[in-house]
Amino acid sequence: MSHSPVTASDHDLLTALGRQLRVDAILAADAASSGHPTSSLSAADLMAVLLARHLRYDFEASQNPANDHLIFSKGHASPLLYAMYVAAGAISPEELRWYRSSGSRLQGHPTPALPWVDVATGSLGQGLGIGAGIAWSGLRLDKRDFRVWVLCGDGELAEGSVWEAVEFAAHERLRNLTAVVDVNRLGQRGPTRHGWDTGAYARRLGAFGWHTIEVDGHDTDAIDAAYTEAAAHTGGPTAVLARTRKGSGVRAVEDAEGAHGKPLPDAAEAVAELGGRRAIRVQVEAPEYEQPSRPDLRSLAIPVYERGDQVAPRTAFGQALAALGHARSDLVVLDAEVADSTRTGYFEAEHPERFVECHIAEQQLTATAVGLAVRGWLPFAATFAAFWSRAYDFVRMASISGVDLCLAGSHAGVSIGEDGPSQMGLEDLALFRALWRSTVLYPCDANQTAHLVAAMTEHSGIRYLRTTRGEMPVLYGPEETFPVGGSKVLRSSATDEVTIVAAGITVPEALRAADVLADSGVNARVIDLYSVKPCDAATLRRAAADTGRVVTVEDHWPQGGLGDAVLDALTGALAMPSVLKLGVLALPGSATPAEQLRHAGIDADSVVEAARELLSG
Repeated sequence: MSHSPVTASDHDLLTALGRQLRVDAILAADAASSGHPTSSLSAADLMAVLLARHLRYDFEASQNPANDHLIFSKGHASPLLYAMYVAAGAISPEELRWYRSSGSRLQGHPTPALPWVDVATGSLGQGLGIGAGIAWSGLRLDKRDFRVWVLCGDGELAEGSVWEAVEFAAHERLRNLTAVVDVNRLGQRGPTRHGWDTGAYARRLGAFGWHTIEVDGHDTDAIDAAYTEAAAHTGGPTAVLARTRKGSGVRAVEDAEGAHGKPLPDAAEAVAELGGRRAIRVQVEAPEYEQPSRPDLRSLAIPVYERGDQVAPRTAFGQALAALGHARSDLVVLDAEVADSTRTGYFEAEHPERFVECHIAEQQLTATAVGLAVRGWLPFAATFAAFWSRAYDFVRMASISGVDLCLAGSHAGVSIGEDGPSQMGLEDLALFRALWRSTVLYPCDANQTAHLVAAMTEHSGIRYLRTTRGEMPVLYGPEETFPVGGSKVLRSSATDEVTIVAAGITVPEALRAADVLADSGVNARVIDLYSVKPCDAATLRRAAADTGRVVTVEDHWPQGGLGDAVLDALTGALAMPSVLKLGVLALPGSATPAEQLRHAGIDADSVVEAARELLSG
């Protein structure tokens, strides 16, 4: 790509292209009677220069691994992105008329329904972190020279996740990452925190180690020079801080409050003011096509544990990951500075080049994982189950993006013991069950854990594995199989009077309860529902029909977890059984694991009491 100085003819072309992008964005929002044209107008010149002179992208081959990546973190400026696609010849001008319409690819915020969109955006503060993950992949794993460009709004720089991304990118010296910040002064309801003070942003970013360039965001020559400087800077990431005017080019809305998120009051007048419609087509420089690499897949020998041994599921998780790393060259593991606790340290020791330490920054942990998935890697990210709640919006958006992620949460539930409620994941099953296309797994022993870790790599969407901190007895032999969507019936007879459904830490408690009940002449069926989503509805319905009574027991709040998964599976059954859900009802404190289970009412004695209550009803 030529980075020679902008000539007079180049200048005229870039000015005209900026106006064309504005016009097309205005007309798209006008056709939809909704949208964010003023946020698009402010960044039009920034994107005109990028598209015409700096972006390297093959729109005919969106999967070309050598392509640059462009992420609109300010996803509400989608009319501008779609106008760029028109200028590049990727979509027709006519398609803009269907913006925000039912069935249209041109949704209100960008999604991968379009092949040139890497991830869904619109939840502000996420694009830079994902861009950093893509850039990390390019430098550390892909060994390719593509660049990552992220268009950010100034308002979203108030998000803490942005600064997690800023520090990660600086620490990792991501020289292939450029943030283009549209400093247009106005947010949704009024001025942003720093207004047009680009120096304030420069000082903050510079303190983290970023190279910063302050420019007039409507001076195409200055923008071009800034992008050239960013590409030449090899010391780390660069931020182009561009002072712009929201609604630029249209007097009725330029730098005007109260115009955010609305079509222009008179689109025809605005188009005329901008010089009318144009049909400029930009020949975006396409990098030489490179064949996507394929992972080296070998036979997997997962760890094997002997029945009766005491092994923590989190340990089996870490050992299985390390083994999986030898079988799959595309597996990358990420951790949030708790690798000794989550046991991802086993993987780090054997595959350090494919381990990412994200430190105590769970949002960036997830964003980096998403960026790696965009580049075709298989990311497996781990932290405490409780701390996934901090990153939940990133996981939610990853689901919307259709990204494939494997996630693990250790230290789940009250059974962690003395650390207290701040460390206890008691909401995680509900959080992950609620996601679109998600898989939620909760193993109870080491062999089951190892099998499920391997199984997760064969599925799609968001996959979550809940691991237990303490040692647990190995119940299953290594020959057992655990298909996703299945369950294991551990006790069963033709005379069962009650069904006990458990998972994870409560499975041994359910088995002990069944033994106590058997001693008093009551046969209980015990189901290990290790696949919480998808759920083995057939086995549950059969047990409910056979026994007429169901007790669910889980180390989780009673809302949204195992018990609700069982109720969902039983909904619509010909005969609804009597169901009693046991879960953590009161806020726990510090106590031993055994005391915690007893206090929470989810130990064996509590299960026996619940079963007898149903039997006496």
